[in-house]
Amino acid sequence: MSDEHGIFELGDFELKCGMVLRKGQLAYKTHGTLNAAKDNAVLIPSYYGGTHASYEALIGEGMALDPSKYFVVCTDMFGNGVSSSPSNMPPPYNGPRFPRINYWDNVHAQRRLMSEEFGVEKLALVAGFSMGAQQAFHWGAIFPDQVERILPWCGSAKTRPHNWVFLDSVRTAVQTDPDYAQGWYEKPPLHGMRAAARVWSAWGLSQEWWRQETFKKSGSPTIEDFIVSAWESGWIRADANNQIWMINTWQDGDISDNAIYNGDFDKALSAITAKVIVMPCQTDLYFPPEDNAYEVERMPNAEYRPMPSIYGHVGGRPGGNAEDTAFIDAGLRELLAS
Repeated sequence: MSDEHGIFELGDFELKCGMVLRKGQLAYKTHGTLNAAKDNAVLIPSYYGGTHASYEALIGEGMALDPSKYFVVCTDMFGNGVSSSPSNMPPPYNGPRFPRINYWDNVHAQRRLMSEEFGVEKLALVAGFSMGAQQAFHWGAIFPDQVERILPWCGSAKTRPHNWVFLDSVRTAVQTDPDYAQGWYEKPPLHGMRAAARVWSAWGLSQEWWRQETFKKSGSPTIEDFIVSAWESGWIRADANNQIWMINTWQDGDISDNAIYNGDFDKALSAITAKVIVMPCQTDLYFPPEDNAYEVERMPNAEYRPMPSIYGHVGGRPGGNAEDTAFIDAGLRELLAS
């Protein structure tokens, strides 16, 4: 598949933090054709470290997300370097002056894209992995009448304290590099980015994955080789401020932190009327399945379906391994057929 994508111009876009995103841009890519009834639209928001192209292992003929049946729209989060981000915003809002972005902002921008660009007022499905899952939960709570189904996997409706602390350790690893210069770096803070990659590598995969030395299946004979090739290689190519601003969004994740629910998390969960399958990975260290079990108990039309995998959070990454990808595809197929 090509990496061609579209840009939706948001204009001056008011943010939840009280700032205005000047000339905001939301990047997206579509697969398939919107039907005449406009009832076959599926929205898939991006995740940390991902873009509109990252779900393509789940999109194609014979898959649940078959472009011959569905109009699949993959969007880029603010801060990921494709939509408006610290790395691509002109002064004075570039780098560390980029405003703090919330999931609220992302889903409202996505809603405008679907309505203004495509004339879609109700989505057949919103689904996503990790931060994409958190956006799906926000869609269900903020726009309950505008989405029929949601399928969040390896993500929660609220970022819990242990998850928050993990993210803070990653951010601190970057910011303690002197080259970071409070975000005004003249050269990439590579020492900090490599340190962050090592923190990330310890948490992305389960203890059992490491115990079985599963890294050898990917062609890495040692732990060190795996960390450098699979984790450091991605982090040193990324923009440090982009990574940190997406962490801010992740840390702030809470479907009830808005004027609709005023912090009443259980009320926000009970307002999600869409049909839901929630799929945590049973060994995820970021979003443990217990978080989702609590959430499903409080949603009126939800099913709890944990993914039996030793791959931890990475088990949810599209195309990461065949068994977990098949599990995700089966859930999407069943939900769309319901």
